[in-house]
Amino acid sequence: MKKVFTALSALLIASTTAFAGSFPERDITNVVVWSAGGGTDVSNRVVSAELAKALGVNVNVINKPGGVAGSIGMSHVAQKPADGYTIVGLSESCVTAGVQGGWDKKMDIWYPFIIGGSPDLISVSANSPYNTLTELVEAAKKNPRAIKASAGGAGSIHHLNLLAVMKGTGAEFNFIPYAGSAPAQTAAMTGEVTVVVTSLAEQQQLLKGGKLRALATLTNSGQNLEGVGDIPSAFSAYSSLSEHLPISQAIGMAVRNDAPDAVKEKLSMAFKTALDSAAVKEWAAKNYYVLSGKTGAEARKEFANLESLFGWTLHDLGAAKISPEKLAIAKP
Repeated sequence: MKKVFTALSALLIASTTAFAGSFPERDITNVVVWSAGGGTDVSNRVVSAELAKALGVNVNVINKPGGVAGSIGMSHVAQKPADGYTIVGLSESCVTAGVQGGWDKKMDIWYPFIIGGSPDLISVSANSPYNTLTELVEAAKKNPRAIKASAGGAGSIHHLNLLAVMKGTGAEFNFIPYAGSAPAQTAAMTGEVTVVVTSLAEQQQLLKGGKLRALATLTNSGQNLEGVGDIPSAFSAYSSLSEHLPISQAIGMAVRNDAPDAVKEKLSMAFKTALDSAAVKEWAAKNYYVLSGKTGAEARKEFANLESLFGWTLHDLGAAKISPEKLAIAKP
């Protein structure tokens, strides 16, 4: 019986190795956890097109937004075979899914490939009466929760940045969650909300077109946007924001960590080739993205650090449903 078991084990290992060596033999599906048109979606589509060239198969991008912090899309991919044919398009915002009650897993389920990110802005609708961050904050202090604000989905980096702004300035906004950055920005343009927090990459065309007005960057330095001018740092008006900001984006894609090593290695090599392509570099420059290129252990460490930072920050801000300690998420 022992010999039979040993033979079966050897056969399974051999077949897995052979499968991994021939990967990929068919098209790959990239399931983006946020809505179409947002930063995670656009960057995944740009990189997936180059990834397809490197792998020699199509990489088809679909969207499965919803749930909490991308939990519906992540759950969908987590239930698929760990064979590399279904990957997930995610962002740093997904690290809060556990503490927000979206699912019961940690980010170590994934083997990530980090594309990069763009700094967040706090902006208002074009017809807003507020021309500076100070004017907006003072108005929110006078009428707590009267001013509606969008910032993507609950638990996203944009939502976390909005919470940090409220904590650091004393302003209270009425947060209205949306399925992603694109609908959150549309809500600001149509007047459903007054304030929107999303990335510079996502807002730039709307700012240049006069549909949104940027009040400040949520980083420790301002930004000059061609056709718009200088956007000041929120820190210049509220130094207390440094207690919670800045927080950098980590947009990318991932395969299940229990996929065969040969599959992860081949995806890593193709990903690096894609990020080194002229098309991706040109897109990044035009859209104010800082490319990362981290994969494997390095990328897993970054997501673990973000999971710790985001989870405990939400806990400290009173916005976490589940204690990070219960999920064995270490303190930063």
